[in-house]
Amino acid sequence: MKKTVFQGAATALITPFDKNGKIDYGKFAALIEFQIRGGIDALVVAGTTGEASTFTDDEHREIISFAVKQTNGRVPVIAGAGSNDTSYAIGLVEHACAAGADAVLLVTPYYNKATQKGLVRMYTEIANVSEKPVILYNVPSRTGVNIEPETYLALADHPNIVGIKEANGNIGKIVDTCALVGDKLTLYSGNDDQIVPILSLGGKGVISVLSNLLPGQTSEICHRFFRGDIEGSRKLQLELLPLIHALFSEVNPIPAKAAMARLGYTENVLRSPLYPMEKEHEEILVRRMRDCGLPV
Repeated sequence: MKKTVFQGAATALITPFDKNGKIDYGKFAALIEFQIRGGIDALVVAGTTGEASTFTDDEHREIISFAVKQTNGRVPVIAGAGSNDTSYAIGLVEHACAAGADAVLLVTPYYNKATQKGLVRMYTEIANVSEKPVILYNVPSRTGVNIEPETYLALADHPNIVGIKEANGNIGKIVDTCALVGDKLTLYSGNDDQIVPILSLGGKGVISVLSNLLPGQTSEICHRFFRGDIEGSRKLQLELLPLIHALFSEVNPIPAKAAMARLGYTENVLRSPLYPMEKEHEEILVRRMRDCGLPV
């Protein structure tokens, strides 16, 4: 059995920017501490929600190193290290491993895309050089390419490839993947509205946007399920669904950044081509946050 990187909820962290658009490491440190106090099970840095696609090379490496040092081994740190350039991804993976990240998260290549055989070759090349566990990240709505169940199977025996963040939204495809790979790969939901369905298929948790705001409650959805309280897990998933929908009323992380600005963990600053959310959507988001007891 391969090592499970984490079980429960991992937060796909936003990246706080100051009013000039620079990474605010003071607020990033406060966000990490809030997450750990709140009971999160792991942290993902420099991912989609963190706006990593707009980072400079130096920023991408610096924020991974900072997160590892700030977390100081209290929870696993998973470094976003994917790219549509395999050689660039390898460089990010090598840095993340040297910096002490506990695992790396590798998105499928975007824009230039790849065939399914190309995905197998790319992921194998990267995993061969990684000193840490590799989690594959499938989000075809953003990248334009889907990892097929047979492709997961082809990669499942690689000793360094341990898990899947599955955000394709197609439960049928995910069922097919589970049937093919069994327990060779750990399955994580990449969608907050599908946590319980993924757990019911044998998933071990979620890589979450919602947990930026509610780390404890998001983790609790998973841990209730693991304790056998399926009804309690289902109930909490459904209670949080209106807030989840509000957090995805515009392109992620636009609403998440607005929400965390309301909570004081960032300025409501995004990097172009993302901009602060529309007023009518933000008003709904704030109402949903209040409904969940958040201090806005």
